[in-house]
Amino acid sequence: MMDKGKHLKATAENYYRSGQWLCSEAIVMVINDIVEDPLPPQVVKLASGFPVGIGAAGCSCGALTGGVMALGLAFGRTESGGDNAKILRLAKELHDWFIEKYGSTCCRVLVKKVEFGGAAHMDQCTGITGAVTEFVAHLIEKESGPA
Repeated sequence: MMDKGKHLKATAENYYRSGQWLCSEAIVMVINDIVEDPLPPQVVKLASGFPVGIGAAGCSCGALTGGVMALGLAFGRTESGGDNAKILRLAKELHDWFIEKYGSTCCRVLVKKVEFGGAAHMDQCTGITGAVTEFVAHLIEKESGPA
């Protein structure tokens, strides 16, 4: 998965950098392609309101929320009352990893030292999008076993 994770990271980064998809959308698109029984590509609609900190409000980072949605594609429950312990544990693991790596989950905090829309902003958010994609792919592999 190491090479696969790097490929997924690069794909998500390309989607973001090229402007095809924003952070949460790029992650959901890439991860949807690797999960068993993927959803139609229109699943990206679910992620479209999360970029720039939920609707450009600057709150929860869109890459983080996209990562949680992507984990839900792999491990979310499909039956009312079904077991959700795995998805909750993995979402927390992603959250804790994100805090450790970036120091905050708040988009506003993450981008406060760069000019919004500038090259440094693009580089930073592209990197975060790729890193979250790679970490989510790692979690999926770890929980699913080798493909």
